[in-house]
Amino acid sequence: MVKYLDNKSGFQQWNAARDANKKKSTFAGMLWWVVLFLTAWWVMSWWMGPKPQTVETETESVESIDLSLVPVTEISSDDLTADVQGLRISNVELLKYASNASDDESAPVTLLGTQGAFAEVGLLSNGTTAPTATTVWTEKDGVATWKNSDGVKFSRKITIEGYVISINDTINNASNKEIAVAPYARIVRANDMKSSAGVYTGAVAFVNSDIEHEDWRRIAEESFAYSTTKGFIGFVDQYWETVLSIISPDQTMRVKALGDMFQADVAANAVSIASGTEKNITTNLYIGPRDRRMLVAADGMIAGIDQTVDYGWFWFFVRPILWLLHWLNSFVMNYGLAIIIMTLLLRMAMWPLTRKSYVSMMAMQKMQPEMSRIQKLYANDKARMQMEMMRLYQTHKTSPMSGCLPMLIQIPIFFALYKALLISVQMRSAHFLWISDLAAMDPYFILPILMGLTMWFQQRLQTTSGNVNQNDAVAQTQKAMKWMPILFTVLFAWMPAGLVLYWTVSNIFGIGQMYYIKRLKK
Repeated sequence: MVKYLDNKSGFQQWNAARDANKKKSTFAGMLWWVVLFLTAWWVMSWWMGPKPQTVETETESVESIDLSLVPVTEISSDDLTADVQGLRISNVELLKYASNASDDESAPVTLLGTQGAFAEVGLLSNGTTAPTATTVWTEKDGVATWKNSDGVKFSRKITIEGYVISINDTINNASNKEIAVAPYARIVRANDMKSSAGVYTGAVAFVNSDIEHEDWRRIAEESFAYSTTKGFIGFVDQYWETVLSIISPDQTMRVKALGDMFQADVAANAVSIASGTEKNITTNLYIGPRDRRMLVAADGMIAGIDQTVDYGWFWFFVRPILWLLHWLNSFVMNYGLAIIIMTLLLRMAMWPLTRKSYVSMMAMQKMQPEMSRIQKLYANDKARMQMEMMRLYQTHKTSPMSGCLPMLIQIPIFFALYKALLISVQMRSAHFLWISDLAAMDPYFILPILMGLTMWFQQRLQTTSGNVNQNDAVAQTQKAMKWMPILFTVLFAWMPAGLVLYWTVSNIFGIGQMYYIKRLKK
């Protein structure tokens, strides 16, 4: 029996062959762990995230109100114009943003401009009558007034600061009794699921210092309610958001479907007004771009609004990358050039690791004949094979892991830039050569093809040549990697052009680095 179990037995050869077939490349192993990590992160984020209170869906629709007798006035600033019709604000035009990202001369972006969309700020009363949506106000010197039969006077002044529309209501109780008024506000609009493009869209709420999100599909299925001390609620799209906030300590906020439309509303606690006194109530509406600089400026009026931008998992990379892109653009005046310069800066910053990786790969190529010899010589002695391999790595002062470091570092940078391109309003209409929108795909597929070619050429320079054991892990990895340029070309064909530009420039720079290192090693 012993003779069948010696080192030359068929059993040992079968066992050694089975072990060899189980070997996986370092690249495949690292890629598997990255995928596993990201999946676990997503599952934990979904599982541990706060769940809002759900309520039964109400079968409501947008009420039909005849507003034909209510005059329409226009408010404007350097940033926006809007129509005001009684309690309602609609047709908000963002004067600095073209509706067609490819045509700077197109009409401005319009928010709350679709049929039935509006923002409404009003008051509910107890002990008297408050103005309604059909109330006709009297306007003089920018102040709208209305007095009811009890002698209670309502005055409204609307101001604009940046993209924040402030509605200041003054209630003067000239009646002989105490009254109470409760402010409310709501936004009614259609969904915009088609513009999500990998960015969160739907409802957003700031509840007790935490941001809550609900996408359009969930709102269509059920309503959500929140109780908070100071907060805001509204809707966000890929590049724009409409958010409202009543300056009041206690509020109840809801978001729900109204037929084909969606409504986000807030109601604050009632305010008592004694006879002969007056109260002021302020409601702020942010209707504008999801630009962090604009949102930070608005944070003084709507606390927490700067947290509504979805930076994704790699937020710690996205914000510096956005800052760097905006800063570079302020000098070169073109975001395409800014991406190229940023890519070169990042590649130069990674030069020590990249150099080490390339030197290690060149050493691995020289080691291939010796590695193949060791694998054949100790095919039936796995422990001895590993020991000899480690000795070989030590002799050449290299490691199979060193070639993975630049790739691992570029993974978060890649996803961060992808997110930055999708959420940056400036990228939406950024031009570069034949590309009219760096946040959209290349319409002629020139950049994806160029990226695939540079990737193929870079891979060709890295490919091991010479006498290689076609069954070892490195050779198997090389066979699989030959298809990567084609796969990446197809995948990147529909990616934002700015991202493809980054990857292409990075490949070209990497080719130059590899040539330089090879010349130094000759």
